[in-house]
Amino acid sequence: MDELDAVFEAVAEYFSVMSEPTRLKIIHAVCQQERSVNQIVEELHATQTNVSRHLGSMYRSGVLARRKEGNQVFYRISDPAMVEICRMVVTRIAGQSDEQLTLRHGLLKPIPRRRKFAA
Repeated sequence: MDELDAVFEAVAEYFSVMSEPTRLKIIHAVCQQERSVNQIVEELHATQTNVSRHLGSMYRSGVLARRKEGNQVFYRISDPAMVEICRMVVTRIAGQSDEQLTLRHGLLKPIPRRRKFAA
């Protein structure tokens, strides 16, 4: 089991990237094309400090790659598997949410009042 412990630790670290909503938003922002830090900040409506912190963490984990052009830094996905995993999970959760919303809507319809019988 000791040899698997290292694998499980690595898997947990890999999935920890997806444990923060801001990181998921970053993946979404750069999954189609490379973007500058400023573009990501603008799209996420977040502070540059917060976005930069997450970008650094995601870069160190190998999910993102980066390149510098002048004084701008551009990020792109370096691990396409992460994008696919995110898409699968987001699609599943969104599907469940739609289904639950439909069920809730059906359950929350007003219940017809019963007529009281005259005594």
